[in-house]
Amino acid sequence: MKKLSMMKMNQHAALLMMVVSLCLMAGTGAAMAHGEKAHAAASLKLEQKAWGIGAKPAAARRTIQVRMTDAMRFVPDQLTVRQGETVRIVIRNEGAMLHEFVLGTKQELDEHAALMLKFPDMEHDEPYMAHVPAGKSGEIVWTFNRAGDFDFACLIAGHYQAGMVGRVKVVAAKGAKSGKEGGHVESKQ
Repeated sequence: MKKLSMMKMNQHAALLMMVVSLCLMAGTGAAMAHGEKAHAAASLKLEQKAWGIGAKPAAARRTIQVRMTDAMRFVPDQLTVRQGETVRIVIRNEGAMLHEFVLGTKQELDEHAALMLKFPDMEHDEPYMAHVPAGKSGEIVWTFNRAGDFDFACLIAGHYQAGMVGRVKVVAAKGAKSGKEGGHVESKQ
């Protein structure tokens, strides 16, 4: 009888070890999958947004230089582009800390900034944002295909709240209707 109990205990222990091993392997697989997914996200996503759409670098016809400082400012903080224009925005971080440049509407930036305060280590990678370490440069290539007033900001926790923001005015192409304040544009499709 004791031998039978010992065998059952050994079976339970072996089963438990197998379950623990499977759980550990599943966790490793998930970590690998996340790593692979991060690499896939780095590819260009051409998704229409209210403020335009990402573009391939070869499509840029003009380069705009923007500097970021630890005084929580963009220089310049006002940009003007023409509707339909594809520009390369080269962002230089002249500060000693990480900054980012994120294009969007005021509402989208407000919502994203609130999330960044709650989850400061949140990772994201979209064609309308550039994370730029101290002393480095980044770039965004963007087609501003909708007229209106849009925004850009650094959404690192505390930077947006300190006033690290700017505006992009997209001037309507001749004969095109201008979008409303805040980047809202009505389109007929």
